[in-house]
Amino acid sequence: MTLRLTENGSAVAAALDAETAGALHRSGLVEATPAGPGRWSIRPVPMMVGAVRVGGTDVVVEPKTGVARLLFLLGHAANPGFRIEHVEGTADLDPLAAVAEALSRQAARVLRDGILQGYVTREESLTVIRGRPRLADQWSRRPLLPIPIEVTHDDYSPDITENRILRAALRRAAAIPRLRWETRSRLLHLDSRLDGVTLPVPSAPISPWRETRLNRRYIAALRLAELVLRNQSVETLPGRTPIAAFVANMPTVFEDFVTTALIEALRDRPGRTEAQYPTYLDEERRVPLRPDLLHLVGDRPVLVADAKYKTDARSNDHQQMLAYCTIFALKRGWLVYASGSTPLAPRHIRNSDITITPVALNLTASPADLLAQLAALAHRMWNEH
Repeated sequence: MTLRLTENGSAVAAALDAETAGALHRSGLVEATPAGPGRWSIRPVPMMVGAVRVGGTDVVVEPKTGVARLLFLLGHAANPGFRIEHVEGTADLDPLAAVAEALSRQAARVLRDGILQGYVTREESLTVIRGRPRLADQWSRRPLLPIPIEVTHDDYSPDITENRILRAALRRAAAIPRLRWETRSRLLHLDSRLDGVTLPVPSAPISPWRETRLNRRYIAALRLAELVLRNQSVETLPGRTPIAAFVANMPTVFEDFVTTALIEALRDRPGRTEAQYPTYLDEERRVPLRPDLLHLVGDRPVLVADAKYKTDARSNDHQQMLAYCTIFALKRGWLVYASGSTPLAPRHIRNSDITITPVALNLTASPADLLAQLAALAHRMWNEH
């Protein structure tokens, strides 16, 4: 059974057992409330989108932006090099199937040209000297024995960070219940190609990596792999019922995307741009504040902006921005809304020289146009500061 709902949409009724309804509710994507014997009301959690599969039941909460655009926003927020082409051909799939399909395609392209290898430092106990002996460890562990010898050496191996991330994501994507046969088969085959690569501890944070000339062909697959590892979960309930979920909080997605895009657009300006800059409203440092974006030249704030996943300007948004402008001694603050292309009027604050300018970002535009909107906004913010 598949239940399709829309972001912030109305509830639907469904015949479910209590275990399935409970699992759906715990996913954080929907709220499940009893609606009669064997019947449950399934309502989207406000601002949450994604998909969850529990046993034979699928629930999809479709984002207003569309699945491919959602994955682009998520990917670009995590890494500015993410492109819509990385998730091409996934517009008609739910988020779980879309990201698995995109990952399988990108990983297949990467591994078609061979598995990336690199030097890995290992500490081992060997019967022959290889690399550098660790004399302190040798003496503390076996002071009177000549062998085995504690050594540190470098191996040229596929067991590197890039392959560990890729294999962990392939394994997690392949565990999604009821994937298309072709997608699952491709994921499992690619996982087997990386046999011998260490799988990270499931709860461990994603290991950091950086783009280099050597791993350039891996980059698209790695960005998708990080998307899977950050947003997707797969587990088995006590009753052996498999559950998989891909859940995204749209205000967080929007705020992260806008912040990342503006940071990139301001990169060539003097100074530095910081996200979620920690500060306080009061001298006693008891009322914390964190603007989404603050640009400083030296230690002097010159630009402040906040992103709001709303379609209209609210008075409390202006009050929040007024607080930012006051503590940073700025004459202008910027509010970026998820709305259409209709311009919003600046607000000139009474008894002050502060102007708060709301801006509507058109999320229905193409990704290139979306980034161009934010680049133009960054240019305007800099010229008017």
